[in-house]
Amino acid sequence: MSFPDIRMSRLALTTAAAVAAMAVAGTAAAQSMVVRSTGPSASQYPTGTKFKAGERVTLVAGDRLVLIQDGKTRTLTGAGTFNTSAPVQLSQSMGTTVTRMIAKRPPTQSRGGFTRGPEEEAPAIVRAPNLWLLDYREGGTFCVADPATLLLWRPDASADTVVRVEGAGKAGSTELKKDAQFKRWPAEVPLQYDIDYRFSGGGLAAPVTVRFAPLEAMPETPEASADMLVAKGCSPQLDRLVDAMSAEENATG
Repeated sequence: MSFPDIRMSRLALTTAAAVAAMAVAGTAAAQSMVVRSTGPSASQYPTGTKFKAGERVTLVAGDRLVLIQDGKTRTLTGAGTFNTSAPVQLSQSMGTTVTRMIAKRPPTQSRGGFTRGPEEEAPAIVRAPNLWLLDYREGGTFCVADPATLLLWRPDASADTVVRVEGAGKAGSTELKKDAQFKRWPAEVPLQYDIDYRFSGGGLAAPVTVRFAPLEAMPETPEASADMLVAKGCSPQLDRLVDAMSAEENATG
């Protein structure tokens, strides 16, 4: 084989590899994952279901699937048949709400909650402004990377309150003063993975149980965050992320 033939062969291989890489990248970008599923078909398309590019899904009346794709959420409502990887309008960058939600370091100043006067009603739902703040109202599994930096969070900072924590054979409490929404995990209670912790006080109508799951690496994107939260079973944090993304998209149109 002559040198020109060799060069042409290498060029053909390089071109083929580039085309294949573009095809794979395009497929990956078009993939979507279910992050919320309700209705009669919820068991058929549970949270965490991933759809390949071009895959279609048939929903019945009452079904509602929220998909995450390309950093955006998309809602499918039955009845009907839908292309799960239809184009999603992309913003130039993540909005401030979602950026703050997935930030590796939670905010150190109170925001995202509320204070109220004696005659004002509390909002129906107030979410913590970051995935890694522990809202002790939310029972279930909570993903945490560094137990030493875990912060408790509450939505209503209009009065002093005391939160009691029991677990791992220990009990302790932490006091949140008026206007303070954050407080470190009580040092007298060791934080361990896969152990139930019981929260009481702090404005809770009934005790709440939380179990911690280890987080090996901090995700960088909404998709990576959702994927990890689904895999670990950290549903309250997933709901927090989905609500933040949906609210931001509705606000920006």
